[in-house]
Amino acid sequence: MPKVNEKVSGPLSNLRSRLEGVDLRQNAIFIALLVLIAFFAITSPGHASLTPDNWSNLVVQNGYILVLAIGMVMVIIAGHIDLSVGSVACFIGAAAGILACRPLEQTGWGWLPKFPWWFALIGAVVIGAIVGMWQGFWVAYVGIPAFIVTLAGMLLFRGLALVTLQNSNIGPFPDSFRLIGNGFVDKANSLGGSLGIKNYNAAALVITAVGVVALLLQSFALRRGRLKYNQSVEPRTWFFVKNILLAGMIAYVGFQLSQANGIPWTLVLLVVLIIIYTTVMKKTTFGRHIYAIGGNLHAAVLSGINVRRVNFWLFVNMGALSAVSGILIVARMNSAVPKAGDGFELEAISSVFIGGASVQGGVGTVTGSIVGGMIQGILGNGMNLNSLDISYQMTTKGMVLLLAVAFDVWSKKRTK
Repeated sequence: MPKVNEKVSGPLSNLRSRLEGVDLRQNAIFIALLVLIAFFAITSPGHASLTPDNWSNLVVQNGYILVLAIGMVMVIIAGHIDLSVGSVACFIGAAAGILACRPLEQTGWGWLPKFPWWFALIGAVVIGAIVGMWQGFWVAYVGIPAFIVTLAGMLLFRGLALVTLQNSNIGPFPDSFRLIGNGFVDKANSLGGSLGIKNYNAAALVITAVGVVALLLQSFALRRGRLKYNQSVEPRTWFFVKNILLAGMIAYVGFQLSQANGIPWTLVLLVVLIIIYTTVMKKTTFGRHIYAIGGNLHAAVLSGINVRRVNFWLFVNMGALSAVSGILIVARMNSAVPKAGDGFELEAISSVFIGGASVQGGVGTVTGSIVGGMIQGILGNGMNLNSLDISYQMTTKGMVLLLAVAFDVWSKKRTK
């Protein structure tokens, strides 16, 4: 039996030493995602979860939740919450319908001309930003807690959506508008035809290859830069394992999409938003201020950060992203409906907490919230494929959220 201070040798000890320094909170969700994919690959009838069409539907159906999660993680990092995003998305979808569709069953809009589809898109995002200004004003400058403001907003903008829609649907939308939610990059496989590739979407393969190479180059460059300035990095073993797994998963999904209709435009939009907002949160003063406010509000005020202005623009940004989500919803459904966006605020908040954000604020990442959203989407999709009753699905999702928050609390105590 080894003594108290004696170092235990063996395979387990070697593995523990190799993985020492791995951020358990940030990496556990990625491992959970891989485990979930493998579980449903085995349990779904006929391995239905692995089919190209299922992967394509999974991306398109969860795109609007993932867009909301990007904005929500910023709000939660700053120590706030937004309960209105589902209602705002519904209202903006209705506004986009009023701008883009004719004829209309709804009365009172005859004075407004039909606008080009692109103008309807811009107009919808602008209206979303104005909604964010409204809510940001009450939170930042009046001082009402975001929970109350956005709870009121959930009722207010759902009511405005019903008033706009007059309890009926608006649609169909122009074909160019619909491509945002239902379109694919080079769906006709023109590139494949010119290269003699008929069974796979060549554009999807090229985009996937470029994405994998860019990911690996960025990861190695980031590690090299941190080592150059003597900053902490992940252990080499875990760094290589994680990047191989991540690159393999992206390559696999891209290959599957190439056998369906190709890369959805929804996925292209998501990738662009992830790159932009990851850069904002990691490389800009605004992002650092968000983390500072959520980490220690009193210290942020004393350090000279304009907390009111940061909070105001946080909600403007959330309103604009809610508008993007609302556009994706109506583009996919080809109709603006009164029930659109129901429960989306809960899905977005759950995605953020499952993705590793802290309940107290100050901790979280854009990529983590995306992985959290993917976990929820794959979980729901897998349970549907296994014909699990809706009551059990709700129970399972509730337990996943509870365990994710419990893990956050435990990991904080562990590091103290």
